[in-house]
Amino acid sequence: MEPLASQLNKAALRFEELETQLAQPETYADPDQVARLNREQKELAPLVEAWQRHEKLRGDLAGLEELLADPECRALAQAELAQARQELAQLEETLRALLRPRDPMAGKDVFLEIRAGVGGEEAALFAADLYRMYAMYGERQGWKLEVASASHTELGGLKELSCLVQGESAYTRLKHESGVHRVQRVPETESGGRIHTSTCTVAVLPQVEEAEFHLDPADLRIDTFRASGAGGQHVNKTESAIRVTHLPTGTVVECQDQRSQYKNKDRALAILRARLYQQAVQEREAAIAGQRRSQVGTGMRNERIRTYNFPQGRVTDHRIGLTLYKLGAVLDGDLDELIDGLILAEETETKRSEAP
Repeated sequence: MEPLASQLNKAALRFEELETQLAQPETYADPDQVARLNREQKELAPLVEAWQRHEKLRGDLAGLEELLADPECRALAQAELAQARQELAQLEETLRALLRPRDPMAGKDVFLEIRAGVGGEEAALFAADLYRMYAMYGERQGWKLEVASASHTELGGLKELSCLVQGESAYTRLKHESGVHRVQRVPETESGGRIHTSTCTVAVLPQVEEAEFHLDPADLRIDTFRASGAGGQHVNKTESAIRVTHLPTGTVVECQDQRSQYKNKDRALAILRARLYQQAVQEREAAIAGQRRSQVGTGMRNERIRTYNFPQGRVTDHRIGLTLYKLGAVLDGDLDELIDGLILAEETETKRSEAP
C-alpha cells in the first residue's frame, strides 16, 4: 500500500477541504457549485472512510504486536492479530478497487430507448413487455421514469420508446442492458401454436450536459408539429411536439410527451446530445481498440445479449452464460441477479487486465 499512501492522503485532505467549503455560507450563493462540491464529496467519502479505517487498523496492529511479548496476553493478542491482519488485507483490496479509474458516466441519469426489431407486431408487443420490466425494476430502485416519446401499435405494442430514468446508480445498473434482446414464444396472434423468435433493441444513453458535449445550432433543424395520442384539447389544438434533426449525421429525435413546446425541445436536445455523445465514444473506442473485445458492457446493438424463452420459462444472458428459470419474476422487474452478474464480470475483467 505504500506507493498508494500519498494518493490516499491527498484524497483525505481534499475531503476536508470540501467539508470546509460546504460549511461556508457564501458557497451557497452558487447552486451549481454546491451541487458539484456535494457530488465530489460523495464520491470521495467511501475512499476516505476506508483509508481512515486502514490507518486505525495499522495502529491497532502495532499495539497488538507489542502485546505478543507479554506471556499473559500473548494468546489473546495472537487471535486478535490474525483477525486484524485479515481485515487489513480486505481493506487494502477495497482501497485498490476504489482507486481504479472511475467511469465518468457513473452517477448519471440515462435515456432508455427500446425499439421493436425483427418480428412485426410480436416484436412490438415484446418491446412493451421490456418497458414494463424496466419500469418495475425502476420502481424497486426508487427511480423516476419519464417517457419522452413513444410510438404505439393498435394491439398495445411499442414500435419505439424513449424515456428518461432518474435515480441513484441508474447508469451503473442499466448500462449493460444495451443490445439485442430476443424472445421465443407463441404470439397471441398465432393460431397454430408455433413458437416465434422476435427481437428488440435496447440502448442506454447517459444524460450529458451541454458543457460536456456541445451542439452547434447551425447543425440543427427544429420543426414543430401537432402531438398525437391522449392529451385532450391541449394535444389537439397546439403544435407542442418537437422534431430535431442533426443535419451532419441525419439523426432525428422527436419529443411530444411534455405539455410545453419548450420542455419538449429541451428534452429532444438532451436525447440528441446523449445519442451523439454515445456515437462519439463508440467511434473513439473502436479507433483505439480496432474492435471491442469484451463481451460485457459493449453496448453494441448488433449483439444478441439475452434470450427470453417462454416455453421453458428461462432467461439466458449470453455474455456471462447465466441462465435463470424464473422468467415471470424477471419480466416483473426482478433483474438484480442478472445485473449483479454482469457487474461482477466487468470487475473481474478489469482486474484481469490490470494484472501484470
